[in-house]
Amino acid sequence: MRSPPQCRSLGRQCAALDVTLRVAHLNDGPQSGDHEATWLLGHTQRLAFDRLRRDGEHLYVDAVLAVPCRFFRNSEDRSRCTAHGFEGPLLPAVILEDQPRRLGGDRFRLVEHGSNVVRDIAPPPRQLPVMDGENPCHGAPCRTADNTRGSACCRDLQIEILCQRADTRLEGLVRSRKSPYLCKVDRETDDSLEAELISACGYLDDEGADCTLHGRVRPDGRPAKPDLCSDWPPKGKGIHPGCVFKGSVEPQNRASGQPAR
Repeated sequence: MRSPPQCRSLGRQCAALDVTLRVAHLNDGPQSGDHEATWLLGHTQRLAFDRLRRDGEHLYVDAVLAVPCRFFRNSEDRSRCTAHGFEGPLLPAVILEDQPRRLGGDRFRLVEHGSNVVRDIAPPPRQLPVMDGENPCHGAPCRTADNTRGSACCRDLQIEILCQRADTRLEGLVRSRKSPYLCKVDRETDDSLEAELISACGYLDDEGADCTLHGRVRPDGRPAKPDLCSDWPPKGKGIHPGCVFKGSVEPQNRASGQPAR
């Protein structure tokens, strides 16, 4: 097991982290990251986002990651750290700012040309099926690692956290987050960490089953639903327990968002 993070006292880092996420590559122009940004910024259950910003060939966003440290404990009116032995008054809960993606009726918040915008996006005259027929994932017993059932692909995601190799404190804080809500932290580059996060997508309907962007088209003609939500992972890879497609022939499209891989 890795060493605990380098903390000197209880603090905000016990319950949440302020991080910078790499959102997308912009090799094909300022709008080439719109679908990835719409997808990432849709996962608002445990993430609160600041403004998107471009730096060279990449799109970034500062975010609050609301996953507590695995060493953090609250008991009655006291908070404590089981790693370092810190103890003090009860720390206030971290409450994320409400960032709705469905604004009522046909209004949605999306990303266009690297910025958040609000658009009226009407459904087609005849609602397109998710696949051939009704959504096969509706009511499926798939589940994420925290045993939440249904639309698991829309609840799991991979994030890339900017973290220089020399920033050992931040890396320690990231690696100490409570599993399975943030897990499988891996360093593939000198400037960032990849991790899997459970954070449900805000474009899911009220039942938490179907994508409300499905079949809708942006004013410029592009699909409103992020294109990576229709890319199925390689057969046998990235499929959640209970997935209706596990062990079957992979479909051309799928019902919900990009899974963690």
